[in-house]
Amino acid sequence: MFIKRAIVTNTEAADGAAGESPLLRVWRNRSLFGAVFLGVMILTVIALVVLPVRYLATGSVIVAEQEPSNSNASAAWAQKIGDPADVESQLLIARSPRVMRLAMQQPGITEAAIEECQSRSSSSTCEKMRTDTAALIDYVSGNFAIGAVGRSRVINISYTSSIPEVAQKMANALTNAFLDEQRTSGASSREVAASYLWKEAKQLDAELRDADAKIQAFRRNKGLMRGSLAPISSERLSSISQQLSTAETARADALARLQEIKTNQARAADSPSVLSNRSIADLKQQLTVVTAQLASQANVLGPRHPSLRALEQEQSAIKERMATEVASIAASAQKAFDANDALVNALKKQMDAVKAEVGSATSDEASIESMVRSTEIKRQQYADLYKRASELETERRVLIGNTRLVSLAELPTKPFFPKKIPFLAAGGTLGLLLAFVASFFGDRVNLAGLSRLRTATIRPVRADAPAAAAPAAVAAPVAVAAPVAPAPVQATAPVTPRPGPPLPTSSSELAVVTGAPVLARLPTVKRDPSESPIGAILTAQSGASLARALPLALQDPHYQDALRDLATGLLASNDARTRRKILVASPTTAEGKTFLTLTLAQYLATAGRSVLVIECDFGAPKFETALGLRSSMGLQGILRGDITPREAVVRTATPNLDVIPAGPFSASAELLMRKPLSDLLLWSQIYDVVLIDAPSPGIQTDLGVLARQVDGVLLCMRSGRSSIGQAVATSSAIRVAGGSVFGIAVTMMPDANTPSGTDRVSNNAYAGAT
Repeated sequence: MFIKRAIVTNTEAADGAAGESPLLRVWRNRSLFGAVFLGVMILTVIALVVLPVRYLATGSVIVAEQEPSNSNASAAWAQKIGDPADVESQLLIARSPRVMRLAMQQPGITEAAIEECQSRSSSSTCEKMRTDTAALIDYVSGNFAIGAVGRSRVINISYTSSIPEVAQKMANALTNAFLDEQRTSGASSREVAASYLWKEAKQLDAELRDADAKIQAFRRNKGLMRGSLAPISSERLSSISQQLSTAETARADALARLQEIKTNQARAADSPSVLSNRSIADLKQQLTVVTAQLASQANVLGPRHPSLRALEQEQSAIKERMATEVASIAASAQKAFDANDALVNALKKQMDAVKAEVGSATSDEASIESMVRSTEIKRQQYADLYKRASELETERRVLIGNTRLVSLAELPTKPFFPKKIPFLAAGGTLGLLLAFVASFFGDRVNLAGLSRLRTATIRPVRADAPAAAAPAAVAAPVAVAAPVAPAPVQATAPVTPRPGPPLPTSSSELAVVTGAPVLARLPTVKRDPSESPIGAILTAQSGASLARALPLALQDPHYQDALRDLATGLLASNDARTRRKILVASPTTAEGKTFLTLTLAQYLATAGRSVLVIECDFGAPKFETALGLRSSMGLQGILRGDITPREAVVRTATPNLDVIPAGPFSASAELLMRKPLSDLLLWSQIYDVVLIDAPSPGIQTDLGVLARQVDGVLLCMRSGRSSIGQAVATSSAIRVAGGSVFGIAVTMMPDANTPSGTDRVSNNAYAGAT
């Protein structure tokens, strides 16, 4: 009859891990925490050294500034100032290929870009930019950064380069090209206007020269000479004519104002001529305020309320004052009209008199005067055109457009990237985060290293199994199957266990789930009272800590009693199998595996057995420091073929106890795959007991290689830390690989009088044992 063994599920494992304190989990995996943090910081320093240094140079311009030649900005220009759309348009112009091309045409810019390119990539690609402008623009545009500063009108033009001089030169080149483009676009319209005015002035100059020539020719042909009174009469006539023109204009304005006021007496206060008066404007404002107050109070108060009556009286008074002011303005307009009309009449009389005087001159003289006046007018027009054309030409030459320079780029002296302090701070933050995550999920990381061996399967066990496992069959649910003919056993689908609940306190329960008996429960070895808890923590998982803990274990009677039980259960076998070569393994690190191996070897050697201990932990060798041995090639020399097993054996201070250390330095676990290991185990049969300290669990560790070459495996599980899922996974993996599990030794069992948690860990002489 076959009995189907119970399997612990992954859900139970996860529930157990969730109940543990996060800080305690981090503390248990402090080595992993330190390794991850140190690794991230090393990578950060390497990146800080390897990454190319970049320098940033920045030039600044401001847009939408008033032009120097325009003292009175228009409403459209005032609305344009600060317009985000205008700033965006200027950004698009600065990023345009046309402006980039103008910048690259400046002296020395192409050579600077090629110099920077050669410092970053191959020379063939860079030399292509000498002739291919598009490739040059594509290269430099990726290093330019153009953007507005916040919500201001300032635009920053930046360039990043590994060469500070190139960064400054490229940023200034684009800044100057952008300013030149703005000046050119603003000066084009003025250039067209100036050209037209110069053309008109040139034509007027030719006409003036022709008119002067005609006057002189007319005088010579007629033989006319100016009289003594002719210039005076002509001057008086011109003066009176100008005065008459001014008087008529003033009379017309006065008449227009007067008619405007008299045409609509009811709305005289709304006429423009009246509204231009400051008093009328103030009165209308007061009337508006009073009318609004009256309307507001009328909705609340009665028609006879004193407040309403006061407001109505104030409104009437304002209207009367407005009527008085309007009448005063009308009277003033009438007076102005009468005065201007009288002046016009007087000037007309004077002009008639002067005309009579001038009329006495000859008709030829009149013709000459007419020609002279026409010439003077043209001369005045020529002077105005010449002046305006000169102003436009000056504006075109000094115009800076609507963009003004704020500052050119300075030569950068400090790298823009990477900055040492922020870079190291970011690396430290990332390192702490990853270290916390790795240490918090350290159990799962360790379990992942055994993924090649973790295939949970239902292994049939005969009913006549060893007596040590019999109680477990009673305590656990069983499924009985009918007898069947011998046939190959088909394994179930692989199951990947996760950290589960802590080890049960019952030996039968642990034996049920793992299929191996619990041979001993070893208590915690009390640390030396003279050693501080901080010192014990700092030296945990080291050979020095082992060296201090081993003598304490020899003096601890409870620990020696547990070793006696372990030796009895391990070597006193009821079956015919030889238990000489024993592999001591653990599911994860810090389970007390190495410490248990050495203390068990010392106990067996003291009991009179010849014992050989082989250290296979190449990742963290401790035997030489823990036992005070001389340095030797050790197991590494045997596996590499440099020395023989007899030459590698080192005698210890304990009689009957020999050891083969791992070696003087760390090495890869792949050495255990070589054939000399089998020869060593065959030679080791000259000893009564051979204890093999298994490698620390990890991704590159394959326990199956060792488990197949030994008589059996002693599984070391730490109390309060190892989980049921880990125990099931490791024991099942060993059996699948062809090995046998002799039993389980539970280490670091707490004293009933010792509180749990941090105090228990700090009181342990070798809490960090692997």
